[in-house]
Amino acid sequence: MIDINLVCCHGIHMKWLFFSYSLPAEPSKARVYVWRQLRKLGAVNYQSVWAIPHSAERLHELKKLIEDIEKYSGAGLLIAGNILLKGQEEGIIKAFIDSRNEEYQEIIEKCEDFFKEIEYEIGRQNFIFAEVEENEEELDKLKQWLRKVEKRDIIKPPLRKTATEKVKKCEKIFEDFAHRVYEHSHAKSKAAKEEDIEAETGK
Repeated sequence: MIDINLVCCHGIHMKWLFFSYSLPAEPSKARVYVWRQLRKLGAVNYQSVWAIPHSAERLHELKKLIEDIEKYSGAGLLIAGNILLKGQEEGIIKAFIDSRNEEYQEIIEKCEDFFKEIEYEIGRQNFIFAEVEENEEELDKLKQWLRKVEKRDIIKPPLRKTATEKVKKCEKIFEDFAHRVYEHSHAKSKAAKEEDIEAETGK
């Protein structure tokens, strides 16, 4: 569990960015686009206002987002400042924790699926390169996903460590599986050569 009081004590003088916007009802894709960009930044919606700790990079991205909103005939409001009431800052920080934990939990569950897939292929001895390639692509997706979540993670809740450990376990399991496939392929190749030699000798 995260001690919110401890986090807030360190963050009591934190500078925040607050963002709100309005858009016409149509096209709906504009609302979806803005929502996606805010989530990618790691912002959370708290009492109808989007909030995120201040940084030059986030400020730049939100300014760009306002330009995009204006292209859709909408309007955006961007404010930088401090949260004066401790209880409100605690609420926003808890929202950050919940949001990141939700994403880390998704990664953890996908890792569990990865474990089961490798176990299934080993169980049926499906030691072919196509499976190595397919599972390597899935592993790369997991690693990229984790990096994206870590980039927008400001609080670093406990599930971050769990998700990181799960992805590392995926890497280990994949390397072991790839080695098995290599050994299996090498053994088949060697056996085929021996059969060819025996066939030639028997003539």
